Amino acid sequence: MKLIVGLGNPGSEYRETRHNIGFLVIDELARRWNTDRSREQFEALIVKTTAEGQPVMLVKPLTFMNLSGHAVANLAGYYKVEPVDVFAITDYVALPLGRLRARREGGAGGHNGLKSLIAQLGTEGFPRLRVGVGRGGDRRDLADHVLGRFEANERETVVAAVLRAADATETFLRDGIERVMNAFNAAEKEKEDSAE
Repeated sequence: MKLIVGLGNPGSEYRETRHNIGFLVIDELARRWNTDRSREQFEALIVKTTAEGQPVMLVKPLTFMNLSGHAVANLAGYYKVEPVDVFAITDYVALPLGRLRARREGGAGGHNGLKSLIAQLGTEGFPRLRVGVGRGGDRRDLADHVLGRFEANERETVVAAVLRAADATETFLRDGIERVMNAFNAAEKEKEDSAE
């Protein structure tokens, strides 16, 4: 089984904020796979389904971002899922808005949700997909930026990024993280270079 984990904060006040872009990708995958039978288990909303010919669980932790690892580690332990089969999708301020970057493993890069996953899973060895939300203006507090909603002129870019992130997730399920890195990281870099 693969755990596809979108990181975010629960509650209507955080819906569609930059920090919750992982939740938006999970919602898009549930829509694509025509499955919305979510239930709560281990402080997470989960949907068990089959995708790309294998059992998959879509996961939205109901803990706040800083404690995401508790829910994920409990689910992984209960269902005997190895860290290499946990695919985390998260926002990332160090990437331009809409840019994707996949990694096989690595540090948290200052992201509290990834820090929690690393601490609770006991390893940096799980694949992840970062979705750029930009850093915001120099004068804007970073916490305010990630907890803020997208501006109207950003929505088209965000929708496109969510669709590409869902594509990348399906590629992960079908072909593994190396294929995601080869197909998406290079394409995203080319797109950024051509925009300059």
